[in-house]
Amino acid sequence: MSDYRIQGMTGEWEVVIGLEVHAQVTSNAKLFSGASAAYGGEPNSHVSLVDAAMPGMLPVPNRECIRQAVRTGMAINAQINRYSRFDRKNYFYADLPQGYQISQLYHPIVGEGAIEVILDEKDADSPRKTIGIERIHVEQDAGKLMHDQHPTMSYVDLNRCGVALMEIVSRPDMRSPAEAGAYVKKLRSILRYVGSCDGNMEEGSMRADVNVSVRKPGAEYGTRTETKNVNSIRFVMQTIEVEARRQVDLIEDGGTVVQETRLFDPNKMETRSM
Repeated sequence: MSDYRIQGMTGEWEVVIGLEVHAQVTSNAKLFSGASAAYGGEPNSHVSLVDAAMPGMLPVPNRECIRQAVRTGMAINAQINRYSRFDRKNYFYADLPQGYQISQLYHPIVGEGAIEVILDEKDADSPRKTIGIERIHVEQDAGKLMHDQHPTMSYVDLNRCGVALMEIVSRPDMRSPAEAGAYVKKLRSILRYVGSCDGNMEEGSMRADVNVSVRKPGAEYGTRTETKNVNSIRFVMQTIEVEARRQVDLIEDGGTVVQETRLFDPNKMETRSM
C-alpha cells in the first residue's frame, strides 16, 4: 500500500489514479485502409479514400493490427476474447472526416489482465505492485489540426487519421505518481518487447489520459477528472501531483470537483479545463 499522501488543511488525502494509454499499433498500413501508417510525411500524403470518408467507401480490418493487439494481450496474461466488435462513437471533430470514430466500445478484443511493477528497479528489495488492466480495445486515431500555417484559418492534416491505436485501460489501482510512472515504463517495455508499439512518446505513438481523484484514506472514490494526451512519463507524474493538489485545495475551500476533461501545461505547471 502506497504511503503517498497530500497534506491539506483538514489532514491527509489519498490520490486514486487510473490510466488510459493510447499506443499506436506497429503496422505498415492503417486500421481500415491500405494507406501508409508511417510517421511524418508531407501533409495529407498518407490518405486513402477510406481515411477521407468518401461516400461508399467500406472499411476492411487490417489483419496485422488485430494480431498485434492479441500479442499485447497475451503479454500481460489477459483474456483474449474470441468475439469482438467495432462500434461507432460519434465525435464531431474537424480532423475526423467520418464524423465518428470506429472503436470497440462494448466488445473489446482483449479483456482483463495485469502488470506487475517495481517502484525502484535499482533496489532488489523494492516493493512490487500488481496493476489491473480492464481491457484493450482497437480504434482509429484522428487527424491533426494545424493553427500556425495561416493567420485566419486552421489547416487539417489527415496523415494520422485512421492509424490503428490500442487503448489500454487500467483499473484505478495506482496511489502515487511513482506507481503511475513505473506502470507506464513497464507497459512501454512490454509493448516494445513484443513489437506491437514502438513506444515513442515524443512522436505521439504512445500517450496517456490520466484519471485522477482524491479522497480521505479509505473513503469512497471521489469525482475524477481526465487529463488528455500526456506524452511523457515525467509529465504523467507531474500531472498527477498538480491535479491532485488542485482538487484537494478546491474541496477544502468548499468547492466540488467537476468530472471533466483537462489539459496539462508543463510550462505553467497547471491543468486547465478543456
